[in-house]
Amino acid sequence: MAATQALTIAASGQTDVGQRRDHNEDAYLVDADLNLFVVADGMGGHAGGGTASRLAVETIRDTVRDAREREPELFGAGAGVEDSPLPDVLREAVEAACARIFQTAQAEPELAGMGTTVTAALLEGSAAFVAHVGDSRCYLVRDGRIYQVSEDHSLVNEQLKAGAISAEEARHSRFKNIITRSVGFERQVQVDLMGIELQQDDALVICCDGLSNLVEDPEILQVVEETPVDDAPARLIALANARGGDDNITVIVIRARPPVAA
Repeated sequence: MAATQALTIAASGQTDVGQRRDHNEDAYLVDADLNLFVVADGMGGHAGGGTASRLAVETIRDTVRDAREREPELFGAGAGVEDSPLPDVLREAVEAACARIFQTAQAEPELAGMGTTVTAALLEGSAAFVAHVGDSRCYLVRDGRIYQVSEDHSLVNEQLKAGAISAEEARHSRFKNIITRSVGFERQVQVDLMGIELQQDDALVICCDGLSNLVEDPEILQVVEETPVDDAPARLIALANARGGDDNITVIVIRARPPVAA
């Protein structure tokens, strides 16, 4: 567990190859020291996808850690969602990951075209900052309801927003794995940033589409509400595998608890 100024954070993550793939191209990070949590779903072939997701997680972790060592005052200021400098730290970390993946692909032809989704949360005090690229997701669970915090950068979501298809058609579209934005495919990327003022007993769920394509939002809510943090990722993965597990499955569950009394 990692204590913040206002809340105590408990988190657990797990990844699984699924039922149909012979290798896992996902990577994730649960770093209680930094209060940093990342899910990356790689793409680009057997070598490329796994390399891209691993580089993303490593670079984001190292960049955030370097920022804390260089300017520790940024990480304990308790500035809140509106005034915190941490969104910029997180954005720069994802941008650094993008540049590193792109440069690696340029130098190694067998990795050409690789990229990855990134959904990352950085917590400080009672604030959670989320950086997002691709179609992995961040959910907020609060007061018996679940909200999708991130917006999918996908062809299907663009069609859905334009009114070209229905929500039901989107769930079954053969284009649902086509993403419109990724980390590392190009040298630079636009990063979505969101801030959440956490309340006691809130939970965040970060997952790849290997979960969200097979497990409905209300089912994610039920598991997170009923299951201890340490067990929730495995239960969600088991549910996706029971539905066919047609992709790698990665889940992080983060729970905000009341502060520990001194």
